[in-house]
Amino acid sequence: MIELDIYSPVEEIINPLFIKKGIQVFVKRDDMIHPFISGNKWRKLKYLLGDAAYLNKDHLVTFGGAYSNHLLATACAGAKFGFKTTGFVRGEEVKNETLTLCRLFGMQLIFIDRESYRNKNRLFELHFQDNSKAYFIDEGGAGPLAVMGCSELINELPEVYDDIFCAAGTGTTASGIIKGLMDRSLPTKTHVIPVLKGAEFLRAEIETFSGGNSFEFHSGYHFGGYAKTDEELLNFIKDFCGTSGILIEPVYTGKMFYSLFDLITKDHFKPGSKILAIHTGGLSGISGMINRFNF
Repeated sequence: MIELDIYSPVEEIINPLFIKKGIQVFVKRDDMIHPFISGNKWRKLKYLLGDAAYLNKDHLVTFGGAYSNHLLATACAGAKFGFKTTGFVRGEEVKNETLTLCRLFGMQLIFIDRESYRNKNRLFELHFQDNSKAYFIDEGGAGPLAVMGCSELINELPEVYDDIFCAAGTGTTASGIIKGLMDRSLPTKTHVIPVLKGAEFLRAEIETFSGGNSFEFHSGYHFGGYAKTDEELLNFIKDFCGTSGILIEPVYTGKMFYSLFDLITKDHFKPGSKILAIHTGGLSGISGMINRFNF
């Protein structure tokens, strides 16, 4: 069994808005699990790595963009647990801090044009059809094994919350949370915040894992699309970081926390509610946006 000693405490955020509305907000600090195998990335990879080891595979092959936290997490996990790693990178060849760290952890990078990148299974076959030791991991680690890993988060919670907030890129983490709640027959409502534009397809994908368990899908907080942002979101992030001591970024956690504050402001929740926000890590992604902040 491949295991990682993790540290992911739950801490309360004190904010005048929450006090005014009579609501308590807590954060599950999955960003503290590991510096590079961070947050939901470890939860997604855990059973995939175990499956690869069980099948006697020694080469992890996966996919992501130029600032992909998943690529970095896979590279680091591969180095830690004895796997070779290859990452197909979407788009033209570039150099940045994320990809440099991937290379430092031993990952081979193959840059692929965006049209070819769409067929990931075909790319895997073209490059690794003669390598019986290669193991396919989808973009973001998405899939049933990743959902199972994410569902374990619920078992770690010290109490039952009325609502849980989670950002969504592939929908895997949200699916896991819903599954974990369902497995324990908990009444907690899940709030899914898609970070990309036109994300209605994610709703259907999450529903396949929900087992009929309801969730709220808040699709109006993408700020223009995946990795898109504006001055309002950046100012919110600056204020949040400066008053909470918790670092968030514009791609995932910034949009999720913005939605939480906005819905509380609009009285979406009853006074007395206890809300848990999942900090899914991915903080290395801020490196590609650091110059957008004005100070």
